[in-house]
Amino acid sequence: MRDFACPNCGQRLAFENSLCLSCGSAIGFGSRMLDFEVLAADGTAVGDGQTSKMCANLNRIGCNWLAAVDEPGGFCFSCRLTRTVPAATDPVANAEFAEAETAKRRLLVELLELQLPINGRDVEPVRGLCFDLLSSARTQVMTGHDEGVITLDLAEGNDLHRERLRVSMGEPYRTLLGHFRHEIGHYYYLVLAETGQARADFDELFGDPDADYQQALDRHYSEGAPAGWEADFVSSYATMHPAEDWAETFAHYLHIRDTIDTAAAFGFAPSGAAMDRRLPGDAGFSRMIELWLPLSWALNMINRSMGHRDLYPFVLAGPVLDKMRLVHRLVTEQADRRPAQ
Repeated sequence: MRDFACPNCGQRLAFENSLCLSCGSAIGFGSRMLDFEVLAADGTAVGDGQTSKMCANLNRIGCNWLAAVDEPGGFCFSCRLTRTVPAATDPVANAEFAEAETAKRRLLVELLELQLPINGRDVEPVRGLCFDLLSSARTQVMTGHDEGVITLDLAEGNDLHRERLRVSMGEPYRTLLGHFRHEIGHYYYLVLAETGQARADFDELFGDPDADYQQALDRHYSEGAPAGWEADFVSSYATMHPAEDWAETFAHYLHIRDTIDTAAAFGFAPSGAAMDRRLPGDAGFSRMIELWLPLSWALNMINRSMGHRDLYPFVLAGPVLDKMRLVHRLVTEQADRRPAQ
């Protein structure tokens, strides 16, 4: 995530800002330009010919993105992708809903920066992307993906709930953003790797994605990860099934890309590592990993200096890097196929 500045006064902005605390300007984030715009007195964006206005979800969940002035319902691109939300009368679920949407917006910016297609159900009714954000307070909710539908248990936004699950499942890392990055990986298998040569390359590195999933699930939770899994997989969960191995690898690819991009924006990595500088092919991937390894080591040491666990508690063994290299190639090839703007 790159650094942002107020278009009116130049004050630094956080990605979540809807107000510049320096000059008092109301601001909104535009998903087309991937930058902030100052809002006029009537709530429309000044810099884009006043064709946008603040999302209708500003007051409910703090959404600071811009929506087209003629958009039915007044929702931004991110909020329109959410198909199911909790009842407005449920204060706990709505607080968790706000946390989830904040993480989702961060996910979407990275996908837009990578020029990956994001087609909602209005464009692709059968397999288009949408999000069901549900509270498990009154009914069971399983976080997962099914043919473009990403379901998230909003309880994952509760720190105590999430930490209990992390410990009980023996996970070194568990965040809302991590969940979104994992589940979107399943969606991009359909987009990037389901057919053709990409599918053959997938099978060679990850295995058969059509292998019995329920059988693999039962085996994983009864037997656990195989001994020595660290030599071939990015996480123990990745050992369960080729589809989960891909989703975990895809999520880590997004973790690494976004963290390097943020580090470059704030001077902790070379400026050439920023997301707006393309890194195609094997050479580009090798450069990314060359940047990542010392950066992640340094960030882990900084976290330890503050008494926290490692920021990135994972080992990227050779076979893991081979899998991630395939993800990188398919992502950059997809961007190359997109028409020029």
